[in-house]
Amino acid sequence: MEELTLDLDIPRQPEDSADRAATAEETQPQVTALEEGQIVDFITDSVIKETEKEKVRQRVVRALVHEHGIDPADMARDFRVTVSEEGAKRKQTKPADIAIFESGAPHTTANLRRVVICKPEPKSRGKNVVKLREPDQAQKELDALQELMGNEDRPLCADGMWTDGVDFFFLKKVVSDFGAVFEDRSDWAVADGTPGSRTVASHQRLRRAEPERLKTAFRRCHNYIHGNEGMPKDAAFWQFLYLLFAKMYDERVSRGTGNGRFRTGLKEMFDKDGREAISARVKELFEDVKREYQGVFKATDEITLSPRALAFIVSEIAPYDLSGTDVDAKGLAYQELVGTNLRGDRGQYFTPRGAVNLMVEILDPKDDEIVLDPTCGTGGFLQATLKHLRDSWKKEAGTYGFPDTDEERERYRDRLKEYAEQRLVGADFDPFLVRATTMAIMTLAETTGNVFHMDSLGFPRGHLPGVEKAKKKIPLKTVDIVLTNPPFGADIPVSDESVLGSFREGIAKSWGRNKETGKIEESPTSRPASMAPEQLFIQRAIEWVKPGGRIGIVLPNGILSNPGPTDEAIRRYILEHCWVLASVELPVETFVVDANVNILTTLLFLKRKTRQEIDDHRIGAEEPYPVFMAVAEKVGFDRRGNDLHKREPDGKIVVETSVKQERLHIGDKEIVRPLRRIQPVIDNDLPVIAERYRDFRKKYPVPGADPRQDTEAGA
Repeated sequence: MEELTLDLDIPRQPEDSADRAATAEETQPQVTALEEGQIVDFITDSVIKETEKEKVRQRVVRALVHEHGIDPADMARDFRVTVSEEGAKRKQTKPADIAIFESGAPHTTANLRRVVICKPEPKSRGKNVVKLREPDQAQKELDALQELMGNEDRPLCADGMWTDGVDFFFLKKVVSDFGAVFEDRSDWAVADGTPGSRTVASHQRLRRAEPERLKTAFRRCHNYIHGNEGMPKDAAFWQFLYLLFAKMYDERVSRGTGNGRFRTGLKEMFDKDGREAISARVKELFEDVKREYQGVFKATDEITLSPRALAFIVSEIAPYDLSGTDVDAKGLAYQELVGTNLRGDRGQYFTPRGAVNLMVEILDPKDDEIVLDPTCGTGGFLQATLKHLRDSWKKEAGTYGFPDTDEERERYRDRLKEYAEQRLVGADFDPFLVRATTMAIMTLAETTGNVFHMDSLGFPRGHLPGVEKAKKKIPLKTVDIVLTNPPFGADIPVSDESVLGSFREGIAKSWGRNKETGKIEESPTSRPASMAPEQLFIQRAIEWVKPGGRIGIVLPNGILSNPGPTDEAIRRYILEHCWVLASVELPVETFVVDANVNILTTLLFLKRKTRQEIDDHRIGAEEPYPVFMAVAEKVGFDRRGNDLHKREPDGKIVVETSVKQERLHIGDKEIVRPLRRIQPVIDNDLPVIAERYRDFRKKYPVPGADPRQDTEAGA
């Protein structure tokens, strides 16, 4: 086979002139690079120093834009507000870290509508957990916020927020003839409206979640349970997932009715009787969930949280429209929460997100193809497939990069649900991970999909409950695409003969090297008593796809490079039964951060041959074909998980200008408008490799017969 070496040092392309919309933002000075410790402010597009407080402020600003639809042009940083007078001539002022003004109006105190106080994020007092406070524990912070909002002298400055990135406190100022009263709230309304006009979260227009803010909300809920309910982390995790499932179910059954039960009144969560009412509603809702999804939940599953904890969690996630939130945002938030709680000894279950996305991009699943992950873990490949399909539909419609309309949201939601029910399949040996993946599919596609509890190496035999359903859904030789990251290692060998017996005609043999010829030969008198699982999963993946079916598998480099007879025999088996489409080697950082595994890995992409193609290979009649090969040196982060940025020769961080379409509130109207942002360039070879692979395939078609035209049975 011909090997092609690709140079991945690609110069950045200049911004397309069509994207440089005629906006006021174009008058800003062009930023080309950043010094160490500098960032670009989301409000002003100017270079500022990155401090711990600034990190919190920037996260809040992005959420205000992406979730609340507030135009950055209607914000100001460090806007000074008069808080008291000393005599007739002297006034005392204090800065609002973020000030929000009447849409389109000058930035004056008279036009001030909302204020935000930001503080640095507190350092964790325990691994991944910071105990959260409630308003009655944060009177000092609320007093400072009230002072900025003013009293009856500024009646239109009605909303305030105090946050350190962990705690979030909201105040609503209500002005009457008797003066100003400040009420605790669980959140802000999505857009400006008549103060006090909304009474419960479900009556607000639910908002789409910004990825970082949704991750924060999920983490806050989990931390609250762990820190305030005395539960261990894993128990807190499952309690939160029960509630997340209830939220998704409530959105589906109450859509368009206004009768949702997963909600909190504006004052309910701060009142004992109100908390009891929230608890009663949500527990009743969860009983309906259990009846609806009997295959996911057991009769003994129950929500054991206190009314106080339930009220807090409902207030955190009730305002979000999870059905309308981008699948990638939900996937990011869910995967981080799952990864935090199911990591540890099960590190092999977590495939880094960058590698997952690259594998899905290269195999390019279509909506009429069955996709299977036989070692699905927490469902990363299945979630990425759903996102890939939705993105492809938007690209076909010419709306990629634009927010969905209400009609598009419903249409894509229905299509994702249909696909997940008909063609998306996962399996895992661990029942907890089967459950976690099922919930992930529900979060993204509003259906539990097809996630089977079984041993994929033992399939189609086995005693676990998912085997019989899987035999009907995905018999061998019927799947279009297998995407998998099998568990690695000789320390978890497969030695059960009831499993190994299925592989004796393929990989599970004793191999040695002929001393005279140097060739690999099978031993006629012995066979291995055990094999590493990743070795067997290669054969099982090939057996599962139909002729012409495609495979993406994560493998330790040793299988592809070790000189030993067993590894060489496995490589020979692969070449005999498959066309090799691509090989992408990953740096060690890839798995160190996300899975705590210090190992070099390669992403191998294959296409199963037909019987005739296998015969051609055996008799030496196979024509040479080119194979795409690449080595990724950077994956966007370092060994500690910190973002890795591209740099100029002098060490400055390279920045780029991007234009994204955002849904903003201008006055009383909602419009879609391009927002120009300047941001550091992440040093990540994986998206470049995906692009180069597409270019490669334009020049070199996929080898072998077209599976959509060839119906010949495989080996």
